[in-house]
Amino acid sequence: MTSPSLTDGTEAEPAPESDHESALVTARRQLERAAAHVDVDPGVVERLKHPTRVQQVTVPLEREDGTVEVFTGYRAQHDDVRGPYKGGLRYHPEVTAEECVGLSMWMTWKCAVMDLPFGGGKGGIAVDPKSLTDDETERLTRRFAEELRDVVGPTKDVPAPDMGTDAQTMAWFMDAYSMQQGETVPGVVTGKPPVIGGSYGREAAPGRSTAIATREAIDYHGGELQNATIAIQGFGSVGANAARLLEEWGGTVVAVSDVNGAIYDPDGLETHEIPTHEEEPEAVLEHDAPETLSNEAVLELDVDVVIPAAVGNVITADNADAIEADIVVEGANGPTTFAADTVLDERGVTVIPDILANAGGVTVSYFEWLQDINRRKWSLERVNEELETHMLDAWADVREQVELGGLTWRDAAYVVALSRIAEAKSIRGLWP
Repeated sequence: MTSPSLTDGTEAEPAPESDHESALVTARRQLERAAAHVDVDPGVVERLKHPTRVQQVTVPLEREDGTVEVFTGYRAQHDDVRGPYKGGLRYHPEVTAEECVGLSMWMTWKCAVMDLPFGGGKGGIAVDPKSLTDDETERLTRRFAEELRDVVGPTKDVPAPDMGTDAQTMAWFMDAYSMQQGETVPGVVTGKPPVIGGSYGREAAPGRSTAIATREAIDYHGGELQNATIAIQGFGSVGANAARLLEEWGGTVVAVSDVNGAIYDPDGLETHEIPTHEEEPEAVLEHDAPETLSNEAVLELDVDVVIPAAVGNVITADNADAIEADIVVEGANGPTTFAADTVLDERGVTVIPDILANAGGVTVSYFEWLQDINRRKWSLERVNEELETHMLDAWADVREQVELGGLTWRDAAYVVALSRIAEAKSIRGLWP
């Protein structure tokens, strides 16, 4: 598998030859391309190319041996015309300000396409979380919350888990912020454990929405899930939950992978018997299966649907011609480069974009935020029902643009998002 990339455009400059393009470059290309299909003020498009602000902070940490190490943290806030900034906090050595800006732009589109009252934010710390003990991670998180206390809050900016962070990280962040405020403020973050205000179904939500998008895409193209074969790159929270749901609904998942490689059974895998990355890291290859493959080969299997659900920039100009699936459903953020998108479109391969397919995470985060500010708890059944409704509504909105304008699903999703954002900006106006 490629290393985690900087995941997250009309006529932009030619796509770079590199397999990897930054989140910011990709986000701006996609914005410009969508703008060509929408009657929107060019000034709005220009404003959306830039974040409202980027907060950079120093985060010192006393290590277990008594030494002090200093890390750099970021919080990019892209646009809040529709509501508070919303997006994850990631701990990864490659976190940069530019990456956070690009990913925050994607969150703006994702919230808008799902018609959620949020704008886009993203942040993190440039650190290898595997190098930290649990106590060090807690101290780092609490200090990060202190450094960001003035720019986050339930009505300002609501972080969530992302790469290298989890529900426990959010619990520490929420507790530190609450101590600073002198009262318990569960709505400052989402993705918390349910016992302290988190929502049931939040962790599984991106995988569930990816499964729903896969089901709907197969149906839209005249197929039946019960007759479909599916290959999934990545068996973390998104890939595993999507795989298990699709299997429950009658689909045949023939391949799954983790960082070490993939297993393949043309007759279908028993995905519930395979440990997820969270349950047992890097255990996929230990499961008995007829064949093993590389991560790259999973994407090129002759199947009906391929779901890249691991990291970004895995479908590139170099391998787009080798994709044999009829449908690509983006479970990960930014798995398809701009150049590869063009190749797949020319070949007639349907790509269901990440801002629609994996939007279950931010949608259930919205449900969690509602529960927190109203001090009401929803059942798992209600959460899943509400997510299904939101996904089908968003699917219908995007499908309408696909059919009306002859657009790709990605362009159609951006048209829906940009139209909503532009209307909100037009009505609110520009502060002098």
